[in-house]
Amino acid sequence: MGRAPGAVSSLDETRRHALADRLHSLAIHLLRRIRRGDDESGLSAPRLSALSVIIYRGPISLTELAKAESVTAPTMTRLVQALVRAGLVERSVDETDNRVVLLRTTAAGRQTLDVARANRLAALEELLRRLDSDEAALVERAVDALEPLFRS
Repeated sequence: MGRAPGAVSSLDETRRHALADRLHSLAIHLLRRIRRGDDESGLSAPRLSALSVIIYRGPISLTELAKAESVTAPTMTRLVQALVRAGLVERSVDETDNRVVLLRTTAAGRQTLDVARANRLAALEELLRRLDSDEAALVERAVDALEPLFRS
């Protein structure tokens, strides 16, 4: 997808900063809005985030999980202990190195995340329904432009 005339890359520094500030604020408000449905899962946002990483990148070691979540190993240990106690995650020994403990989700863990994800998607869909078709198409184009930036 080529850049259109007047694309962000050609914005002057002041406008780029203002756009970044608006996007930052919007991202915070959007996340707060869609997290409202997380209460139904019974898990805090950090626990849901860790559970998601375990599901989509697991089996994963505690060290790798802490790094992915940008927290210390002791913080992640406490978080994982709570997930294990809740029956959402299980520990197992790595078959190639029995010093390494791997984390895997349980069926209950996957179901918990599926419910939380469905609630978040429903909240997003409700917001998108408020847009007219031109506005929705503009959001779609913005998402198309931003997605590749987070895949690298």
